[in-house]
Amino acid sequence: MRCTPSVARPVRAHLVCGGRFHDFDHARLQLLGLLAEDESIRTTVSDDYHCIETISSSECLLTYTCDVRPTPDEQDALRDWVSKGGRWFALHGTNAALDLTPEGVVAPRVIPVLAETLGSQFVAHPPIAPYRVEVTDSGHPLVAGIEEFDTTDELYLSEFHAEVHTLLHTEFHGQAAGFIESSWPAPDRRPVMYLRALGAGEVLYLTLGHCRGHYDMQPQIEFWPTVDRGSWEIEAFWTLLRRGIDWMCGKETVR
Repeated sequence: MRCTPSVARPVRAHLVCGGRFHDFDHARLQLLGLLAEDESIRTTVSDDYHCIETISSSECLLTYTCDVRPTPDEQDALRDWVSKGGRWFALHGTNAALDLTPEGVVAPRVIPVLAETLGSQFVAHPPIAPYRVEVTDSGHPLVAGIEEFDTTDELYLSEFHAEVHTLLHTEFHGQAAGFIESSWPAPDRRPVMYLRALGAGEVLYLTLGHCRGHYDMQPQIEFWPTVDRGSWEIEAFWTLLRRGIDWMCGKETVR
């Protein structure tokens, strides 16, 4: 369904898509296709935050990254941009910084301003397996009418740095094998989609969206045996993406 523009001018959007351990070619193609459904959205693209001036002049920001660490100046600029009214739709590993060690994966606390801006920092996930996503606030337009659903994705276990309004959640307590911070006891409600207000702006974070192809684990693993598409194969995920894009562009209603 093509979205009718609510204003008679283009909306300036920027997409950051890049990093490690994911099929960013797949994610970039899908996200650009969704952005192109609305003819009022004009999009610039990068694989990191170094073009901060372009981002700062945009009205909305969409990100799908993993272990992309903005510099301290870039983190400050992103926070200022949101606080002045920017809308940031952050997907999956945007809040992740990862160090691989012989003892396991470490989530170094090296992006403090980014984590505070986003409201959270990724710490670990259990082995990928099916889990249920439940609706926390069924009255919110971003998730209204969406029924609870099952997906096979990375279940994010995050450290929170701000008050957030949870829209979707899942339940988990147990072990995150392979991560240094592996023990995750109850309470076990884990946000999957949330809003984080900051000044005049806001961040919408959706943790779903893992994808990986045969060559995305190099140099650690030369050839990954499967092509993983996770939530990209779930209709509810596509609905959430479309609604998130409408939200970040300031649409009065979402699809």
